[in-house]
Amino acid sequence: MATTSAPVYPANTPIPFDLFVSKKHRALPRGVLGFADSSGNIVFKVNRQDSKSSFSHAKAILLDSAGNPLISLYPHNDGSWQGFKGDDGDKNLIFKVQRVLTKFTRTELEVFLVSENQGQGELTCDFKVIGCHFQRSCTIYKGDSIVAQTSLMHKLRKICVSRSKFRLTMFPSLEDPSLVVALVL
Repeated sequence: MATTSAPVYPANTPIPFDLFVSKKHRALPRGVLGFADSSGNIVFKVNRQDSKSSFSHAKAILLDSAGNPLISLYPHNDGSWQGFKGDDGDKNLIFKVQRVLTKFTRTELEVFLVSENQGQGELTCDFKVIGCHFQRSCTIYKGDSIVAQTSLMHKLRKICVSRSKFRLTMFPSLEDPSLVVALVL
């Protein structure tokens, strides 16, 4: 009796690979954001949970294909986010995200990895995310290198493009794909 498992993408693939992002996937409940590979297999999914307190915001939990929590994301009132390992928001802080620029056509975020900045007085930016939320496009940089890009799914001979489905292209790097997906969220 053979068991099948979801594809596992190594952190250092030699070629870029795409994940297709949509809330409309046949293997997921309606409204759940899914990241599928080119074969249509769900690789990651996002579970959003409303907070019980009226003072805090909802959190998003990045799950693998089996439903195991990888990273939980918590927004703060000042527009920043924090990413924690697993589903525990009190321990194992992985990264912090701060909004640097917000305009209608452009958003810039700075990402600080906690493990890279531990023991330093001032935080240094490890990643930059630059893009446009409305167009579902962003580019994630580490220094001068592009780690990943998102873009809308364009079709030939179609003038209006649906914003409900977009592509995430991850370029060869040593970064964990789940971290890149969390930064896209």
